[in-house]
Amino acid sequence: MDRRGFLLAGAASAMPADRQVRIGVVGGRFGATFQFHEHPNCIVEAVSDLEADRRDHLMKVYRCAKSYDSLEKLLLDRNIDAVFLATPVPDHVRHVTMTMRAGKHALSAVPAASSLEECQKLVEVVRQTGLRYMMAETSYYHPSVISARRFYQEGKFGRIFSAEAEYHHPGLEELYFEDGKRTWRYGLAPMHSPTHCTSYLVGVTRERLTRVSCIGWGDENPILKDNSYRNPFWNETALFRSETGTAFRVQVYWRRRRARHRTRPVVRHQNESVRPPPQRPRADVGD
Repeated sequence: MDRRGFLLAGAASAMPADRQVRIGVVGGRFGATFQFHEHPNCIVEAVSDLEADRRDHLMKVYRCAKSYDSLEKLLLDRNIDAVFLATPVPDHVRHVTMTMRAGKHALSAVPAASSLEECQKLVEVVRQTGLRYMMAETSYYHPSVISARRFYQEGKFGRIFSAEAEYHHPGLEELYFEDGKRTWRYGLAPMHSPTHCTSYLVGVTRERLTRVSCIGWGDENPILKDNSYRNPFWNETALFRSETGTAFRVQVYWRRRRARHRTRPVVRHQNESVRPPPQRPRADVGD
């Protein structure tokens, strides 16, 4: 089955065939790597970026004839039902708030927020508007996670008592500067971007992570001595405890010897005869 056949099959069970969601896409880099226009129940109504060349790229990717040079202008478009915000992490909560107060559902890139205070603001705007917010965590849709979720729902795992996940993303330094200026990624702490890992457990069992202990590794690199996050680490390892008592080890590494971008899940449970399929390594550089 090709990709469009897969999407058609999924749409048939998920939404009425006559219901189409009109999307606005904001952010001409990472925002151009999705396939909203391939879904039969989705139309990319308009796109936006501050840079004209990126707007043109978005229009070409999504086969869209309408663009805006700012989020503010896009939000005035009454034909748009929901907005995908592929914008810098420090702007996520502000942009989501603007979007939802404009009466539109919001989807943002990961992570949703950068602090507990921002998380609370996000919760409040959802409650106040009654609209939907979604975080675009791609690991939730990996074939291995989809299979594990189905096995868990069918009770094939038994009791899950331990899990591990690793996210290795060397090469991020090439995104630390743009036009000679530091970007939001400069010196970003690894555990400020844990969701590619945490979704491997939370996306299967839906349990909450309630406790954590974390250690990190860094060196004398100047980037770790002077960044807005006051972050001294390239790599971090955390041990979480969930509300059900599951132990969950998570590793997020910006530096490692083998230069490959990959995620790797491990789930330990009572029925060791059931294993999700292996996850293929990814070679791209993105969120």
